[in-house]
Amino acid sequence: MATNLEKFESLGGFSVGEKVHVDELHNAKEFNTIEMKSNFFPDSKTVNYILRGVNTATLQLDDVGTQIVVSNNTVNFITGHFLGVNPSGVVYSGKIESAVYCDGVGATSVLSSMLTIIKDDIPNGESWTVLPFTATNRFSYSTVRSGTVQTIKWAVSTEVISIAWA
Repeated sequence: MATNLEKFESLGGFSVGEKVHVDELHNAKEFNTIEMKSNFFPDSKTVNYILRGVNTATLQLDDVGTQIVVSNNTVNFITGHFLGVNPSGVVYSGKIESAVYCDGVGATSVLSSMLTIIKDDIPNGESWTVLPFTATNRFSYSTVRSGTVQTIKWAVSTEVISIAWA
């Protein structure tokens, strides 16, 4: 039996609760993550995340330590644009491009990684580092600061392109 589908419309935009997620000008707002998929390759997807942390830490998606979930049997191309800043405004920024594999039981490993430094104003005697971090079905970045007691705030805009790979 044929069904006529009506267009999904909403005057003023779409919201959940009282938060507008798509406004009347077609702007998407206040999403935690965005996932894009292809109709031609449904076993692949792209998701963007924001990870944050302070000082020496494993960066997280929220305030309870959540990390990016990596599905079993996937190869993932992960690009993170990172920024580390101290209270004086000293900046360390760059990009980390990684290929990450997750096997059938969740063992996650970095196959390759390339670090590009954009700006490095780290004071002499201090060391700030950011590296890919993996755990079972998880990915993030670990940060380390040494040689200072100043607070270093970290943020990473992360894109994960995940492809089924069994």
